[in-house]
Amino acid sequence: MSNAKVHPSSILSPEVELADDVEIGPYCLIQGKVKIGKGTFVEGHVTLGSRHGILEIGENCHFAPGAVIGGPPQDVSYKGEPTKLVIGNNNNFREFATVNIGTPKGGGVTKIGNNGLFMAYTHIGHDCQIADNVVIVNGVHLGGHCEIADNVTIGGVSALNQFTKVGRGAFIAGSSIVNKDILPFCRAQGNYATIRATNKIGLSRKGFPREEVANVHKAIRIIIMGSHTVEEGITRIKEECVMSPNIEYFIDFIRSSKRGIAVDRSPKGWQDDD
Repeated sequence: MSNAKVHPSSILSPEVELADDVEIGPYCLIQGKVKIGKGTFVEGHVTLGSRHGILEIGENCHFAPGAVIGGPPQDVSYKGEPTKLVIGNNNNFREFATVNIGTPKGGGVTKIGNNGLFMAYTHIGHDCQIADNVVIVNGVHLGGHCEIADNVTIGGVSALNQFTKVGRGAFIAGSSIVNKDILPFCRAQGNYATIRATNKIGLSRKGFPREEVANVHKAIRIIIMGSHTVEEGITRIKEECVMSPNIEYFIDFIRSSKRGIAVDRSPKGWQDDD
């Protein structure tokens, strides 16, 4: 039997499952099929779940007041199907963050990995796929079907169009509007956002050796600089760079892009001076 602590002012549906050490603060509404892992803390005035959807929350997560997690997708085609939101462990959702469940046409599942920080007023739309160690700063809005890879940081008051992808280790500066895919290991900025530089500081902080940072930097410059086609750039990368797992991932990301890469090949577009 669970020894969860639930404030008497909160309302929970009969289907809700609470693991050990879960704490539910005052004036919360938890409705529908909701499962919450052990050690998770839900502060006051939080809404979890919906009448029709399914919400699964991992261990040691935190939900600040005003968060609305697992609500129905903001999509006119949604007709109350039992789609899902799956959240991993150690995630922190700050004040008034919103995350929607998936849609049948988008795979049926919105997914968030582990160790994420979603600051105040962030919105994650239906069918988004968020990986591990992601930081999304205040006021960022993600349209439906976005894909955010590991170790990405998105600066405040930015917005991502639906179906955009952000590669592993990328950094998007604040107040950016993203309508094309952001390459892995890059810094991007602008309206519309384009690749500005290699995220050298971020890569170093994640433990990349100096030689691998230089290797990744060379690959990024090959794609960004010059007038060659993407396939010609990939050929050059294979010839001039060490084919590490990071470079292989970089090439795979480019080839899988459907919206196109956010590139500005004008002299002002690239900020590195080496």
